Amino acid sequence: MITLRGVTKRFGARAVLKGVDLDVARGEVLCLIGGSGSGKSTILRCINGLERHDAGTIHVDGTLVDDAGLPAIRRRVAMVFQRFNLFPHRTVLENVFEAPVHVHHEPLAQARARAIDLLARVDMADHADSLPGALSGGQQQRVGIARALALRPDAILFDEPTSALDPERVGEVLRVMRELAEEGMTMLIVTHEIDFARGVADKVAFVDQGVIAEQGKADDILTHPKAARTAQFLARVLHRG
Repeated sequence: MITLRGVTKRFGARAVLKGVDLDVARGEVLCLIGGSGSGKSTILRCINGLERHDAGTIHVDGTLVDDAGLPAIRRRVAMVFQRFNLFPHRTVLENVFEAPVHVHHEPLAQARARAIDLLARVDMADHADSLPGALSGGQQQRVGIARALALRPDAILFDEPTSALDPERVGEVLRVMRELAEEGMTMLIVTHEIDFARGVADKVAFVDQGVIAEQGKADDILTHPKAARTAQFLARVLHRG
């Protein structure tokens, strides 16, 4: 479904990605883990064209990520952001049906009805007429997931979807993501939630200083890592506090 080969990305003199190879199969959940600044989020942003990679190739279901392919890819691959990115002066309901109307040109009544159904799915139907500023972080993120689903995507990219949330709000977002995984949604997730990755991911890739240092089945990587850097990272994350 998603294939990266030799992908590099620089910001000025700093090399952020240094030849990334990655595969995400259709229906698979792959979690990217690693330290801050390792390049995890940049991988996602290159896949959906928010950042232009410098070298290598990225394909989404056979379509090359370039200027010609991006419009089609963005109709098929949704993204859920760390900081929600909801339109602050539009209601929750409007945030969800805006893209189907303006990107997919769905009739307004049809898009609105589906948006109501999606908000019910993430337990946000009672807040359809609220503005995002009136919601908690966890509620805003659930609206962000409903907005992503409104595009009927083939895959969803999650960029640290719980890192901006209070600890008590994390569980409500992870619950929705678990349900999507059980339904077979293709997902590429940047996360620091190791227990979540262990329980939901089919595969895990450890990103270190711009390269994939190790990848494989989630239980293999998280329980029996082969790379020393992976083992050091997991020891630090799992034993902090």
